[in-house]
Amino acid sequence: MNANFIFPDWPAPVGVKSIVTTRQGGFSDGPYASLNPALHVGDDPEHVARNRALISQQLGARFSTQWLEQVHGVKVFEANAGDLASPEPEGPETSLNAHAPCADAVITSVRELPCAVMTADCLPVLFCNTSGDRVAAAHAGWRGLLAGVLENTCDHFKQSHEHLMAWFGPAIGPGNFEVGEEVRDAFINYSQKTATAFVANKDNPGHWFADLYALATIRLNSIGLQAIYGGGFCTYRDAGRFYSYRRDRVTGRMASLIWLE
Repeated sequence: MNANFIFPDWPAPVGVKSIVTTRQGGFSDGPYASLNPALHVGDDPEHVARNRALISQQLGARFSTQWLEQVHGVKVFEANAGDLASPEPEGPETSLNAHAPCADAVITSVRELPCAVMTADCLPVLFCNTSGDRVAAAHAGWRGLLAGVLENTCDHFKQSHEHLMAWFGPAIGPGNFEVGEEVRDAFINYSQKTATAFVANKDNPGHWFADLYALATIRLNSIGLQAIYGGGFCTYRDAGRFYSYRRDRVTGRMASLIWLE
């Protein structure tokens, strides 16, 4: 296995493939070093194109990856093969901006069509159903999480949520994600259960450390999804492997991808 990638360890059905990039093993330099697939952060477009081509080679899928223009919302995009061209395994993708709809989750039943979200502290969540014929990727910062992006993604499977499973990718850890009182109140107004996901910052009164993994688990459990795996990363703390917007501000992104073989 390539050490520059994370291969999710979860009991997904045979034929469901997933991978997460780290910041290592690419072509970008400076604050974007080195495997940055995000064009919107200020990186050299040629470097981004080469990084995306490298990721495509690792996937070996028939279609180009479905990227998104993420806006911290709840919209889910249905990816179809007719919208995408075949990837170019030996060169940059022809248009980095092509086929990038505004959405914060992408879902498909098309085989060999990778679904991707990009993060650098926000929580990436990969989904599949137990029958192994539909997959999705969602981007959940605290705003999207509060607004219901994960629940909306699950609804797009159009089946009972108890037949779905989820994997949590690299996000900022609970000891480093500080939020204000208004964020905590907003979650608790949704559900009192979320109070357990916040710990007061004794050094900064009125501020709290939030656990994105716990908040996402509570939200998914509330709709009947119990099969949850992954988690335990911290993008802020692990500067060697991960980009972190909160730590560095100017930085790249990791990509979390899932597809049907």
